[in-house]
Amino acid sequence: MTRRTEEIAGTPTVTASALTARLAAATALVGVTALSAWLLARATGSLPHLLPDYAQWQDQAYRTVPQFLRWCLGDLTEAQFYKSGIGALGLLAGAWLAHRGWRAGKRWAGFPICGGSGLWPWVLASASLGVLLSNLVWGASIPATGAWQPTFVPFVSVPPAIVLVYGAGTAVALTGAVLGALLTTPIALLIVNLVCYPLHLPAVIGSVTSMWIGALLAFGLCRHLPWMRRPAPAPAMAAPVHHGPVWVVRRVLADFTEAPFYGNELATLGLVAGTVLSYLLNPATPAYGSGLLPAMLTAQTLAATVAVLVYRRCWARHGWYPTFVPVVSVAPAAVLAYGATVPAIVLGPVLGALAGPPLAAAIARRLPASLPPFIGCVAAMTVCGLAILPLLGLL
Repeated sequence: MTRRTEEIAGTPTVTASALTARLAAATALVGVTALSAWLLARATGSLPHLLPDYAQWQDQAYRTVPQFLRWCLGDLTEAQFYKSGIGALGLLAGAWLAHRGWRAGKRWAGFPICGGSGLWPWVLASASLGVLLSNLVWGASIPATGAWQPTFVPFVSVPPAIVLVYGAGTAVALTGAVLGALLTTPIALLIVNLVCYPLHLPAVIGSVTSMWIGALLAFGLCRHLPWMRRPAPAPAMAAPVHHGPVWVVRRVLADFTEAPFYGNELATLGLVAGTVLSYLLNPATPAYGSGLLPAMLTAQTLAATVAVLVYRRCWARHGWYPTFVPVVSVAPAAVLAYGATVPAIVLGPVLGALAGPPLAAAIARRLPASLPPFIGCVAAMTVCGLAILPLLGLL
């Protein structure tokens, strides 16, 4: 009897040993992240600032073409609350490496990027064009208001979802980009500026709400566009997976890049490395100049770790489970709203990790087959944000 068979059969000694190993790996990951974050926060005080502050970056965003493109590049990391151009370059480098490794069948490529669809280049093209159009059409709202605006939302919503549903092709990628920029972004602008700001709600609630509303509208329109034809579903090819301690660590890392539909460890390592480099070059540049990146990384790692540990059996049963939901919603939003406090770094992420994934899965299961499950994920982010973040404010 193999170790995997024994685990399934539920042999008490092996199960206890496997549980201990997973908990040890998870504890080590959170501990290393927290220690690294503490060292990162202490190391930056004596370093020269080689990047402009976030406020200066935003003020210059629409003055020249290079600054505009740099601002758009930073939008690629907005879902993680990082807003880092260097982080975006790291994300793309890691994703490219993962895509090449996946095509070559290399084990070091990690989790198959974009779910092993092979559509990463088209996902990137549509999502990036969506961000560019979003900033071109709606970016004037940033200098007009002097405040942050959710121009990033196409990168992690309608454009990549449409490509993954309708497949490769220029027409599909362009359609996704246009619908993402013309539907999702204006909805986000309305909710953020007319609801979130006046009611002092975190802006993430407006961003994620716009994603599921925009997706419902966009996929409804796609059914009537003659050039949008859904390809035949590819046959499912699920390889046996051992959900041991190594898998736990890899899955936690991959959850950081599930929002742009990548879900890959190499992409995450590039994203985090680039963002940390931005922080070292000027702590007031990434994370909207808050200086809270170390606390944010700790909270996100804790949220992903708790979610992956608690819902590991759901991963084994379904092949995929939305444990990433708190990583890009409640966890970073709590830190940004309430600072580097225990409720924000610990309680918020844990509550988000426990409530977000099953709620997202429940909503996704009730969607029509014509709609992608990511709608359930962002809808769950809206609900969790409205429920958990105000609760933390009472503590």
